[in-house]
Amino acid sequence: MGIINKITKETDNKFLNLYCLDRTNKVGNKSKYYMASRAKSQDDLKIRTKNNKADGVIVYSVYGEKKDKVVLIRQYRYPLDSYVYEFPAGLVDEGEDFKTAGIREMKEETGLDLEVIPVSEAYEKPYYMSVGMTDECCGTVYGYASGMVTEKYQEEAEEIEVVIADKAEVARILKEEQLAIVCSYMLMHFLHDEDPFAFLQ
Repeated sequence: MGIINKITKETDNKFLNLYCLDRTNKVGNKSKYYMASRAKSQDDLKIRTKNNKADGVIVYSVYGEKKDKVVLIRQYRYPLDSYVYEFPAGLVDEGEDFKTAGIREMKEETGLDLEVIPVSEAYEKPYYMSVGMTDECCGTVYGYASGMVTEKYQEEAEEIEVVIADKAEVARILKEEQLAIVCSYMLMHFLHDEDPFAFLQ
């Protein structure tokens, strides 16, 4: 197994930082490995804490009388200079649990209210995102969305279009659009399962 000899924080930003790991690999060769993290200090890195506390939350919710539509957002993302389909999501505030964050983010991004459904910890606990470049992990909240879509709670920096998609639209999105990978996997369940939450049973 590799060894991390030293960690250097390369940036000091509010939401995301770059860290350099001086490492020795399994055959004894030394090199540098760069990673991004939500951690504000070395002590908060998951390398140090060994704790997968949620940095963020993703919300998978259905909408409508028949619960036959899924709530998506189409958001402009600077790294791609393009719009990407995602689930409502966001960062967990200090002292906030990720379920509360999910309800808050849903309201802020879509204007909708979220009724969270209870699920096994195995389906909601924080899992890691792109582990080749970051220690970020996100919990998942599932539920029923209600109310009227509005953009009035969105932050100024956000460019978000709320999309309420039925199965036909989901099929089109999967075939033709750019998606976040977690969103794509969940939409495959939505498309093929009669009950959108069947996989949670």
